[in-house]
Amino acid sequence: MKKIVMFFSALLVVGTASINAQNLYSTHTGQIKFYASTPLENVEAVNNEVESKMLQKNGQIIFAVLIQGFHFANALMQDHFNENYMESTKYPKADFKGYITNIASVNFSKDGKYNITGEGDLTIHGVTKKINTTGFLEIAGGKVSINSVFKIDLKDFKVTGSYIGTKIAEQVQVTVDCKYD
Repeated sequence: MKKIVMFFSALLVVGTASINAQNLYSTHTGQIKFYASTPLENVEAVNNEVESKMLQKNGQIIFAVLIQGFHFANALMQDHFNENYMESTKYPKADFKGYITNIASVNFSKDGKYNITGEGDLTIHGVTKKINTTGFLEIAGGKVSINSVFKIDLKDFKVTGSYIGTKIAEQVQVTVDCKYD
């Protein structure tokens, strides 16, 4: 009898862990790109080490990215980005904490592409602003991915510098692409 109770206890623990694991999606290899080009300068960078977690049950979602993880084609531009504009030693990361507000419309057991709306707090350069954005969540072969494109104004996050408005766009296009495990 003791073995049967231990077996069912172990089964319950494993089953509960499995259910919880299915409700939490995460990645350490998400991607965020930004584009801030002007007619005078091509300004774009990518970071392929974005951490993100999403809870299926309530749509809670977080993204965290190290500023120094953004890579530019031009090394000097990368140095100026980190030292003069983003002050990455003082503000080493950016993050988003919020919710997919229409998570109930996503059928996680069926492959498909679902329009989603996200809202939450975006923190860049030590400044937190509430944002709303749209995107899509795709399920393919049981794997979940999220994509979104939105714009932010540098002045809203107190990012300043002599070339903003001339060689660097005042408004930056941000593209998020995360494939979850």
